[in-house]
Amino acid sequence: MSDLELISLSRRVIFSLQGRGAKIVTVESCTGGMIAALLTDIAGSSAVVEGGLVTYSNAFKQRLVGVRSDTLERYGAVSEQTALEMAQGALNALPTTTVALAVTGIAGPGGGSVHKPVGTVCFALAMKGQEPRAQRCFFTGDRRAVRHASVCHGLQMLLLP
Repeated sequence: MSDLELISLSRRVIFSLQGRGAKIVTVESCTGGMIAALLTDIAGSSAVVEGGLVTYSNAFKQRLVGVRSDTLERYGAVSEQTALEMAQGALNALPTTTVALAVTGIAGPGGGSVHKPVGTVCFALAMKGQEPRAQRCFFTGDRRAVRHASVCHGLQMLLLP
């Protein structure tokens, strides 16, 4: 996806969230705040973007959004379970927020394993009044490509009802 397509996608996300009367927070690990940055690049985004957290370390995941230590020990930082707790924790922490998107993954070049290779990225979307959902994706390419694909996928998740 080109830079222009990313801007267009970000604009669609902002308009979609506005149309739903939503307020969003992002909780990002491997994307390092890139999703929040793209959203806030759009004029008028302050009407829907509450903020973004970069929870790169496990300590930040635990302290800022309440990921449980037993979740990290049992499933790891890159897991649907951790992503769900990241999203739900952010949603619960901010009473005005109605949508939380969490991203955690292995962008590489190191850090992968047989069970979780480089390019493994887990996403979670939590919305007030709905059951949160998570998914695991596998992206290919170098660190930049994995992060770019993760940003695109996260933004596209926000367009789904």
